Amino acid sequence: MSTETRDTIRDFLLRELIRNPRIKLGDDDKVISGGLIDSFDLVQVGLFIEERFGFRPDDIDLTVEKMDTVRLMADYVDAHRK
Repeated sequence: MSTETRDTIRDFLLRELIRNPRIKLGDDDKVISGGLIDSFDLVQVGLFIEERFGFRPDDIDLTVEKMDTVRLMADYVDAHRK
């Protein structure tokens, strides 16, 4: 997981979805199962990934199992971007 990818995703989550940039969000903190965002917000995560990183995540990958932490999201982006 690259630091840039991780920090970009964390900033998006805190500013756009959680709407509180002062929260300390660790790499392995649960954002969906921890109640910070809901499963509907995953659509926004997918759109953000497409806009910022240049590829559209598969809908079947927008799940709690694959996107529940900053680390999982960043690893996914790093593994799938061109």
